[in-house]
Amino acid sequence: MRRYERPVFSLIYRIVRDRALAEDLAQETFIKVLNGIRSYNPQFKFSSWIFKIANNAAIDHLRKKSLDTLSLDGSPSAQTPEQMRATSLQLGDHVVSSFIYMCGECRFCASGRPVLCTEQGKAVTTLPDGSVRTRDAKGNPLNIFSGCGVMAQYATMHVDNLVKIDPKIPFDRAALVGCAVTTGVGAVFNTARVVPGSSVAVFGCGGVGLNVVQGAALAGAGMIVAVDRVAQKLEWARRFGATHAVDARQGDPVAEVRALTGGKGVNYAFEVIGEPAVMRQAYDVLAKRGVCVVLGVTPPTAEVRVPALSLVFEERVLTGSIYGAGAPRVEIPKLIALYRAGKLLLDELLTRRYPFARINEAYAALERGEVARSVVTF
Repeated sequence: MRRYERPVFSLIYRIVRDRALAEDLAQETFIKVLNGIRSYNPQFKFSSWIFKIANNAAIDHLRKKSLDTLSLDGSPSAQTPEQMRATSLQLGDHVVSSFIYMCGECRFCASGRPVLCTEQGKAVTTLPDGSVRTRDAKGNPLNIFSGCGVMAQYATMHVDNLVKIDPKIPFDRAALVGCAVTTGVGAVFNTARVVPGSSVAVFGCGGVGLNVVQGAALAGAGMIVAVDRVAQKLEWARRFGATHAVDARQGDPVAEVRALTGGKGVNYAFEVIGEPAVMRQAYDVLAKRGVCVVLGVTPPTAEVRVPALSLVFEERVLTGSIYGAGAPRVEIPKLIALYRAGKLLLDELLTRRYPFARINEAYAALERGEVARSVVTF
């Protein structure tokens, strides 16, 4: 630190640590203060890191308040803040909940991959500080999934689990973007990076798989093969952009997909079920240099085996993708913009709406394959 910077740094640090002032100060305030000093004395220069130190100190103080209290209402995964002390949102903003907690400070968050945030383990069944504010009739604490717990009219959430959205989009459509759409479309663009004219196979055409299909269509894939055991899902897949459909009940899906490509295999394959046997099928339909992306979630001890030589001599790739492999605060607004432009199918994805009293019916319909996606409303 230069000698003339010390008193300025000391002043900034004291201001930031003052509780009464810190709540009203943000990055822009510090920049204005420092630029004001510079304009008063043009010879007085600051190292770039002094701006960073001041800003980080303010952010650190605000984060130490831990829970920026939010009381939310609306449909699951899409709400309006009613009470809050969160600095990045305003009362009345529309938000989508992210089941991935994003600290904004770890190496993955800093490098644009917040879905791999190293701190997300803090909000698996509780809020990030380990507490819960939901209790049963006897006053016993109730766990909340991924720091969200949004199957309710009101939810207390951390600001790092929220994404601000365009208020013009209906809540029931926004809720879809908060999970299935981001996961499926994101896997196409961010993980596989499908190129125009390529061939794609999608194993599993439920709510997430349909969004892999429409993501591939958006990316300009020339052939999109949908594979499933439910006829209705294959019909939906064609509506979402599939060029071919393979009923896995009628024969060997690997042989059928390879036959459609003249024996060469596809450039990209996606497994969206969570079954190791199907993951192997998706891998087996790959062409040379093909990429297999696994989105399906298995039990913790599950394993998938592939021929090791094909990884080397055919340069095949087997990889995974979580929540679209991107940055929710970037991806979700983009997807909503595509929907408003008429390029992303959300109305067609929303098969049914259920009142909360019929939530068990909603899960039963999902298990029977009767819906692409349904939402619970209040």
